[in-house]
Amino acid sequence: MQVKAQLRYARISPQKCRLVADVIRGKAVGTAKNTLKFMPKKGADLVLKVLESAISNAEQNHGLDIDELTVASICIDAAPMFKRFHARAKGRGNRILKRNSHITIHVGDGK
Repeated sequence: MQVKAQLRYARISPQKCRLVADVIRGKAVGTAKNTLKFMPKKGADLVLKVLESAISNAEQNHGLDIDELTVASICIDAAPMFKRFHARAKGRGNRILKRNSHITIHVGDGK
């Protein structure tokens, strides 16, 4: 059985967050949590929070054993962007795109 947890509109670009997600994809949840705790990236904290939520959902709502859980899939999608302008010379402006992410994690016990 697979259980999901989601974080929507996370204030990090999907490209940066996917670097973290690729490291823990397919690992056991205990190993994944340890890896994320000691990774010096902003995305690691966000992904760790979602992973702990998915583990908690699996334990509380479905009665699954934590020791058997693995990260079945992790998906980082692009969310709507904030559009800002930066002043340039001669009265012009450049657009700044502040990118956001949707983080989705599925944990499962392989059944």
